Amino acid sequence: MSSQPPRSDAGDDSERRDADRFAGEKDDDLPSKDVTEGAERAPHRSMFRAMGFDDEDLSSPIVGVPNPAADITPCNVHLDDVAAAAIDGIDAAGGMPIEFGTVTISDAISMGTEGMKASLISREVIADSVELVSFGERMDALVTVAGCDKNLPGMMMAAIRTDLPSVFLYGGSIMPGRHDGRDVTIVQVFEGVGAYAQGEMSGEELDELERHACPGAGSCGGMFTANTMASISEALGLAPLGSASPPAENEERYAVAERAGELVLDCIENDRRPSDVLTRESFENAIAVQTAMGGSTNAVLHLLALAGEADVDLTIEDFDEISRRTPKIADLQPGGSRVMNDLHEVGGVPVVIRRLLEAGLYHGDAMTVTGRTVAEELAELEAAGDLPDDDAIEADFLYSVDEPKQAEGAIKVLKGNLAPDGAVLKVTGDDAFHHEGPARVFENEEDAMAYVQSGDIESGDVIVIRNEGPRGGPGMREMLGVTAAVVGAGHEDDVALLTDGRFSGGTRGPMIGHVAPEAAVGGPIGLVEDGDHVTVDIPNRDLSVDLSDDEIEARAADWEAPEPPYEGGVLAKYGRDFASAADGAVTNPRLTRE
Repeated sequence: MSSQPPRSDAGDDSERRDADRFAGEKDDDLPSKDVTEGAERAPHRSMFRAMGFDDEDLSSPIVGVPNPAADITPCNVHLDDVAAAAIDGIDAAGGMPIEFGTVTISDAISMGTEGMKASLISREVIADSVELVSFGERMDALVTVAGCDKNLPGMMMAAIRTDLPSVFLYGGSIMPGRHDGRDVTIVQVFEGVGAYAQGEMSGEELDELERHACPGAGSCGGMFTANTMASISEALGLAPLGSASPPAENEERYAVAERAGELVLDCIENDRRPSDVLTRESFENAIAVQTAMGGSTNAVLHLLALAGEADVDLTIEDFDEISRRTPKIADLQPGGSRVMNDLHEVGGVPVVIRRLLEAGLYHGDAMTVTGRTVAEELAELEAAGDLPDDDAIEADFLYSVDEPKQAEGAIKVLKGNLAPDGAVLKVTGDDAFHHEGPARVFENEEDAMAYVQSGDIESGDVIVIRNEGPRGGPGMREMLGVTAAVVGAGHEDDVALLTDGRFSGGTRGPMIGHVAPEAAVGGPIGLVEDGDHVTVDIPNRDLSVDLSDDEIEARAADWEAPEPPYEGGVLAKYGRDFASAADGAVTNPRLTRE
């Protein structure tokens, strides 16, 4: 972890030994008074002094800096430096920064393995651990640092749950690699695996692609899950506008971090908390940004979880309703060819927000962490020259609301007798996609992957992967390996895939996830048999199997719940506690208790 900021000498000072020494100077409502003030807290202060904190620190608000830095993933490998810049800002603004660690899972490295079951669980562990430390150590505020996919919602969930004055701080995205004269990301490597399996790419080319796709630190560069959630942090108001897009290895990223440290002291001074920022309108703004930018389907899961923590009424149907009225105006990977840095160079997420606001598709009066509204923040950015005039922006991947890339947003929610509680699709191709074909049923991701790589996949197939939901997996694995292999094998447009698991934000093609109820709790996806005729109809939002209600009921009568795949440990515990994907796959008892 990064070193503590410089502290003055904490040596013996006899002038402070009188009774006044214990009175303190903090506001009465700061939790840290519990551990820093009064004669009875002398042992507590002694522990702080052992770490180099002095009297000035102990009279200041304590700001926690949870940091998931790790050598596990390029998304997080640089976060010590990002956290250090935030600590500098906290220290300069008069706070007492305390850094502490939490876990992370590399989605890209665990992808396609049994280990991917840990990914969504890590979101819950991050939220729980930050809550525990903040509660146990009586912290006054938080600057939550995040890199890889589940870090972002986990940190935001913790900030909302504790309701401490908080600023969200993203670690930034990786720059694209270069291969064969084009920008590439990790998604092209996953798709290369499918192309190699089909003989469409040589081993030498796949090796070269592997070596050049990820040139340094930062989260995956397209509008995948991390960048989607970072953009959403701005839309929710939990992070300042313009903070999501500066790349990881860029001086602007460290300026953003230092500003976050300074801003959190302003939040403390003005008693500005997540509950003062988050409203129904904030979440509608977040969904508008997600759908307009072609963001990850995972944001559906995470926004439902965040709304639950914030006591904001949000349902899966809201995503489809907002997507229908919000056009897609940014063409970024995986549907397009551009990455987050391209958006940053023309003004970042505020460019998209401004276009939606001017079209009446965004709530400009929603509050932000700065204490100003979205509209006021945009005006501040324009006045400072940090947001160019819209008519001066030249970007072939950005569209106007009047002439969008697609008339509707990218997120679609399908229902039908295969998904009574809903399923989620991100459109990266044809908005009017309609597909019918025979089901090819697999009980897990590995068997489906073997089928795709065997060369047996046929045009018209509907690949069904079940028992990968929040409880059935457990952990609702992402399946970029399978979806990328399907695309790499040349079946992006003529094969559909549906699952009660999840997809990476890098997935493209007609891939339907979050099918609910999941197979493990008796959902209809668990009743499908090989050869059943399945329909995927995006315009009519239908996901169905050609079976009558009586046939479904007859199969359900013969269905037996599978044995839990794990008998003990963290996977068994969280597998037991997960709620439905339709409700965000949360484990917080307050949200799952009937």
